[in-house]
Amino acid sequence: MVDFIYTGWGALVVTLLMQIPFLIIFFSIVNKKAFVDNTPAETPAEKYTSTRYLWIAIVLIAFFVVNFASVKYMPTVVEANTKMANVKDVDISATSWKFDMSERNFQVGDTVRFIAKSEDTMHSFALYHPDGELLFTMMLMPGLETASALVHTFDKPGIYMVRCLEYCGVNHHGMRSVITVAEK
Repeated sequence: MVDFIYTGWGALVVTLLMQIPFLIIFFSIVNKKAFVDNTPAETPAEKYTSTRYLWIAIVLIAFFVVNFASVKYMPTVVEANTKMANVKDVDISATSWKFDMSERNFQVGDTVRFIAKSEDTMHSFALYHPDGELLFTMMLMPGLETASALVHTFDKPGIYMVRCLEYCGVNHHGMRSVITVAEK
C-alpha cells in the first residue's frame, strides 16, 4: 500500500488529498470575508497565535513524515570516481541535441553506473521504463569538475527511452536516445 503513495497515480491522489481540504477552507474564508461579512474580524489576536503554531506544527510533521517515508524511492546517487564491484560504467556526454554513450545494450540484472557530463549547456539525462514511467533524471550542468553519477539496476527487458528534460535549444524535442535491455 505504501508503494502506491509514491508511484504513478498514487502520488497525484495524495497531492490532491493534501491540497483539496486547504483549497476548500481557503475559498470558504475568502468567500465569507468578501461577500458575506466584510467587517473586520472580532477574534482576539491571542487566539490566532495558538492556532497558527498548531498549523505550523502539523505542516512540519507531515513534511518530515512524507519525506522520510519516501527516501527508499530515491535513486542511488554515488560519486563518479567511487569503485563498485559488478557495476558497468557508462560514460555519457550530452551536447546540443544528442547523447554520446559508451554503451547502450544491457541485460536484465545488470547494474549500471551512468556517469554524465554536459559539454555545452544545461541538459538532463532522464531514463524511462519501457512502459513509459520515469525511472530517474540527472541534471547536467556545463563546466562542473566532476560528472553526475547515478546507479541503476535493470529489472525488466525492453527498450528504455532516454530524453533531455531541460530545455536546451531549438531541437530540444529531438534530444533522445534508447537503451536496449535483453533477457539474460
